[in-house]
Amino acid sequence: MSEDEMSKPDSENHEKRVPLSRERVLRGAIAVADAAGIEALTIRSLARELGVKPMAIYYHVPNKSAILDGIVDLVFAEIELPANGGDWRSELVRRANSARRVLSRHHWAIGLMESRRSPGPATLRHHDAVIGTLRRAGFSVEMTAHAYALLDSYVYGFALQEAAMPFQGADTAADVTEPIMQRFSTDQYPHLVEMATEYILQPGYDFGDEFEFGLVIILDALTRWLLGSTSGIPSTRQGAGLPQSGFTS
Repeated sequence: MSEDEMSKPDSENHEKRVPLSRERVLRGAIAVADAAGIEALTIRSLARELGVKPMAIYYHVPNKSAILDGIVDLVFAEIELPANGGDWRSELVRRANSARRVLSRHHWAIGLMESRRSPGPATLRHHDAVIGTLRRAGFSVEMTAHAYALLDSYVYGFALQEAAMPFQGADTAADVTEPIMQRFSTDQYPHLVEMATEYILQPGYDFGDEFEFGLVIILDALTRWLLGSTSGIPSTRQGAGLPQSGFTS
């Protein structure tokens, strides 16, 4: 070791430790869950991720439930909020696409997003912003609840299905689809073969493109309901509480 190196304090010769904090604990928990799934998240695995003893974590979070509350709130904080005053459809499309991107990074969060009994500030801000967007568009309180549930069911469901797919991205379906098709004759499952050859195996196919198609259908239906409700058409309800006039030609 040179004389100059020997003269430096230890803090400069060794990597400085990042002080443990609630934020660092939660970020570490997300790292564990992203890498190995939420089932792998324990106090011990989190301590290993952070390079600390398990008991040190309890100085910043009281238990695992508080960790789950915190990391769900951080995930909600990553989703873009609909802007106040913007076109309601455009804002909800932006929010839905952002939610899908965030959930693609944090697959484990899909089943936890609506499960927490102690929601954090980012979660509450998110819900309030989406509700406000729908209310300002002209939806009633009841229809806002219907619309929000429908949108989230679609976004979460699509994210779950997309995460489970054995292929990801454009032009990747053939690696999985073609070997499956080789196991049976084309006349056994003619409709399946037709779908595969004429659509899924075509150049550029990406399952993710289906997201926008479904989202447009939902928003078109909500728009028709809104136009019907504001034009004085009677709101006779049938089925799941939807106005009969909004979905008939």
